[in-house]
Amino acid sequence: MSMLKIENLTKVFGGLIAVNNISIDVKEGEIFGLIGPNGSGKTTIFNLISKIHPITSGKIIFNDHDITNKKTYEIARLGIGRTFQVVKPLKRLSVEENIIAAAFSRESSFNGAKNVAREILEFCALSDYGNMLAGGLPIAGRKRLEIAKALATRPKLLLLDETAAGLNPKELDLAIEIIKKIRKERGITIVIVEHIMKVIMNISDRIHAIAHGSTITEGTPAEVAENPQVIEAYLGKDFSLGEI
Repeated sequence: MSMLKIENLTKVFGGLIAVNNISIDVKEGEIFGLIGPNGSGKTTIFNLISKIHPITSGKIIFNDHDITNKKTYEIARLGIGRTFQVVKPLKRLSVEENIIAAAFSRESSFNGAKNVAREILEFCALSDYGNMLAGGLPIAGRKRLEIAKALATRPKLLLLDETAAGLNPKELDLAIEIIKKIRKERGITIVIVEHIMKVIMNISDRIHAIAHGSTITEGTPAEVAENPQVIEAYLGKDFSLGEI
């Protein structure tokens, strides 16, 4: 069953075609990867789904609802959560308070939001940082906090935008573990933008590759990694799945 259908999506900024006639069909329960060189339009697609930018043309269907012209808060209430590539926590609030603030998108009471926050702190391996000011978190903690805030909105579909960037190998392993848990234990469908091949190739059921705003190919990680156009445009001729 389709959860997210993107049909002929196009976005033009002035004379620049940032997203060019992209069509994607994300199945319920899968982890769907989106890859491409810097500037290829990946984050722009996320911004169009969540209505950070208006769509030039095309259609977006979520759980049989046409959300093409919905507002950002309406899309969030329908069940689409997202993280941002540049993490910006509320620095003067604690880590727990950041999650509480996000939880109020669904919860009507402080106690309800606090209970949600405490459960998510543990889920995202942030329990030891709950009382710390969010501005003092290291980069790995900030990335996990970004995921935690998105989870606090109780999404059915989660858009993850480079949540593993800047992490060391140990932190990467934890990030992969948390992403897998989100699908396994919460049943949340995930679309992930990521440059780190260890992450994207290990967790994705299918991958959609783009360059210059247009689709190159789509398939399993192995199929995409062997595609000559993907190798030329993005992976490089020395890339090997056996190395990750």
